[in-house]
Amino acid sequence: MEIVNHWKNRLTEIEIEPCRPPLWATGGHGQTLLGHFLPSPSPPDPGDPIDIHLPDGDRLVAHFTPGAADVVLYLFHGLGGSGEADYMKRQVMLARQRGYKVYAVNHRGCGAGRGLARGPYHSGRGDDMGEVIRFGRQRHPDHFHVGVGFSLSGNAMLLLASGVRGVVPPDLAVSVNAPIQLERSVIALKRGFSRLYDLRFNIRCRRDVRRRFRDGLLENCYDIPVLGTLHDFDDIYTAPEGGFKHREDYYATCSSARYLKQIDIPTVMLTSKDDPMVDYRDYLDADLSSKIHFHLEERGGHMGYLHRERTPLGTNRWLDYALDRYISASLEVLRGKAG
Repeated sequence: MEIVNHWKNRLTEIEIEPCRPPLWATGGHGQTLLGHFLPSPSPPDPGDPIDIHLPDGDRLVAHFTPGAADVVLYLFHGLGGSGEADYMKRQVMLARQRGYKVYAVNHRGCGAGRGLARGPYHSGRGDDMGEVIRFGRQRHPDHFHVGVGFSLSGNAMLLLASGVRGVVPPDLAVSVNAPIQLERSVIALKRGFSRLYDLRFNIRCRRDVRRRFRDGLLENCYDIPVLGTLHDFDDIYTAPEGGFKHREDYYATCSSARYLKQIDIPTVMLTSKDDPMVDYRDYLDADLSSKIHFHLEERGGHMGYLHRERTPLGTNRWLDYALDRYISASLEVLRGKAG
């Protein structure tokens, strides 16, 4: 417990300047949209594709980048994304600069993993993350293992860290803009301007399900409305394919908020007050473990965090800077213990 207290004190002491949005992206929607659509640098190559076998016979594909440091970084993308997402690529580039070994992981059936998984991915797949980390621990013993989950994967990472889903956690867990109350988040997506995000998610998820049926991975061709909602999608597809009684069972059992007090490894949770998809008050209402460092940013939207000046990393991407600071400071304190 002493080392954890030292770690929390260290994270409290480090100076992370707040995200100061440019005038053309001050609101949560502007941050969310422009943060996604503005170009981001990409690594010259994605890394070597590696198949990771899951206990039920499905496979995931992760792109691996070697590094000289005794640190392994696992990156997990959000809903409708893949290892090729802009925020994933930026983290890969930064990790390469730091010398970390990196696994940019595609969830079941996503990206390079298309056609390799019958089961669906969803926000409760902490067990899949645990299997990836088990694979990494076997391949890289005597290393420090860091898991970062973005958005949907952030919730799954917190489930893994709490021991509710998955049995092989990282040494340090990080969640970014995680929807820790799933039902509240999907219902919020049905309102106002957020309905545009909802439509985009539904269209992407519907496309993926149709592809899975054409690839012979699904017995049923689910009738998902083109203009449906993610709330509908979870009722029609996620719940039955994921083995849940119904969508309410999925939301209740896979929302990490109720389990945060059980987290027993150093964990950083980062989110913003103006996230249009995740209500920050869900975090304030939750009972947090003493091993969690919670960072609530005033501005940033959902995975946007555009900064008006260049950060010490030389870019306007505040999130990359903040994650780098937190991971580096954590390594200073915790790496010796993990080794």
